[in-house]
Amino acid sequence: MLTDTHAHLDFPDFAADLDDILARAAAAGVTRILSIGTSVESSRRAVALAEKHPQVFAVVGVHPNNATEAAPDFIAELRQLAQHPRVLGIGETGLDYHRLPSTRQAPESPPVLGNETPGDITDALADGAQKSAQAAVFEQQLDLAAELGLNVVIHERDAWDDTVAILRGWTGRVRGVFHCFGKSPAHAQEILALGHLVSFTGIVTFKNAQLVQETARTIAADAFMVETDCPFLAPVPFRGKRCEPAHTRATAEFLAQLRGEALADLAARTTATAGAFFRRPA
Repeated sequence: MLTDTHAHLDFPDFAADLDDILARAAAAGVTRILSIGTSVESSRRAVALAEKHPQVFAVVGVHPNNATEAAPDFIAELRQLAQHPRVLGIGETGLDYHRLPSTRQAPESPPVLGNETPGDITDALADGAQKSAQAAVFEQQLDLAAELGLNVVIHERDAWDDTVAILRGWTGRVRGVFHCFGKSPAHAQEILALGHLVSFTGIVTFKNAQLVQETARTIAADAFMVETDCPFLAPVPFRGKRCEPAHTRATAEFLAQLRGEALADLAARTTATAGAFFRRPA
């Protein structure tokens, strides 16, 4: 019995064959799937899917890459959605500096202080505005999670220090799971010490993923979950194809072998961890 703790079932990639996808998940032993919102509208779709399919639950939130488009009253809409009995958390939310304005057409070498072009200055201002918008949307969702007694699904990309710094302000009030974790054991220990968890995707199965493999091999048994982040990041041997919840099993099998454990033990433990974190029975 496995739980896919991070899927995007509301994405158009799954519109044509969702019933078949859910059947394949069940056949693979994936008995619970969390469909994660990336915007208010995406969150509404996730809730609708959770209402229709008993094995699906929803998490509602605004992804950092959608922060600049969030309506001024987005948090009121999320608050209403989050009180639905099929909603288990807030997210995905966090910080993502991977596609800031200054990185879209990165120069061959960074500007020298005092020798910036007008474009450099414009990009720097745009970067600051985007970072501020992401931080504000992230903080509002952390406040909402604390208010409603829910935990959060954290998205972090190229923004580690700022993400952890913001989260420290909610220590003891909100716990998070850093989804799609791909960093070192030291990074994992930093957030575990604050009470958070990590979750591994199919990335851990990739040949060039030695760093996160070391993290997955050494992390405490009750400190991680498994996920797909589908339709993205299909694990080996499905890499390059559309990812789906059934592929949770391939990732779990790899993790069990990596850690020298039985698949049944890892599946039971990660499902129990997910149930406790999202406050649902295992």
